[in-house]
Amino acid sequence: MSRLLVECVPNISEGRDPARVDTVERAIASAPGVLILHRTSDADHNRSVITFAAPPDTVVEAALRAVSAAAKLIDLRSQSGVHPRLGALDVLPFVPLQGLTIADCIQLAHHAGQRIWNELAIPVYFYEAAATRPDRVRLEDVRRGEFELLRERAPIDPLKAPDIGGPELHPTAGAVVVGARKILIAYNVNLNTADLQLAKDIANRIRARNGGFPGVKALGLPLASRGLVQVSMNITDFEASPVHVIYAEVARLAALAGVEIVESELIGLMPKKAVEMAAAGLLKLSDFHSSRVIENRVDELSFSK
Repeated sequence: MSRLLVECVPNISEGRDPARVDTVERAIASAPGVLILHRTSDADHNRSVITFAAPPDTVVEAALRAVSAAAKLIDLRSQSGVHPRLGALDVLPFVPLQGLTIADCIQLAHHAGQRIWNELAIPVYFYEAAATRPDRVRLEDVRRGEFELLRERAPIDPLKAPDIGGPELHPTAGAVVVGARKILIAYNVNLNTADLQLAKDIANRIRARNGGFPGVKALGLPLASRGLVQVSMNITDFEASPVHVIYAEVARLAALAGVEIVESELIGLMPKKAVEMAAAGLLKLSDFHSSRVIENRVDELSFSK
């Protein structure tokens, strides 16, 4: 029988001080059964993403330790970066990884949210599949206005109040946006220009809500330390909108403005299937499927015996 595993991907509002991110990572790893899978930090975003997996009976404890550590280290009143944020630990999604369903992760998210408020006095908003209100399914709708606006509005406007706790935000740690979702690919394309409007225009063209690619959320952001701009994306359905197809469209739109792509970035991890789809698509392989990969075929035959 396969091991039950939940993926959890805390996004923390610190990407410039590795020691602080180390502290949060150690807090996560201190919980039983945790596997730290990956970590990405970005100074311009001033944000770090730590990907870990744990059994369902310990994943909430690990997540709570991450929230606690981040809240002690990060003061949003003096924190800034180009990436939107609402909390010191900003976003906390639970993802079914092995042997679990999205319904299981909704329960874990709600349990985590209650513990975050009860034990740490940090209010919580729920999003995606864990949302308790239809206007809070999309992360961008929950976080609109960020810490600065919501700390003023949440105490006086029921439409902006947290789902658990508050209504005031924590004075330095803000609020945590807790969710349950399927596997998401966080993917950025960096353009060889400082023209921020170009990045915003491309993001506007490709995002789903404007009629672009299904399951794609996109922002145009400046990367001041590199003299570049970025099309920053969350791809929530990589099968409907493959990464390589999105890359090609960003490259096409940039080329129309005489701009080349410097590089693309993967934030965190991506599913093997997405890589296989990209390889097959770029190579124009006919009749390709997962079992045409040697390692996959060996695994299939070994498992069947």
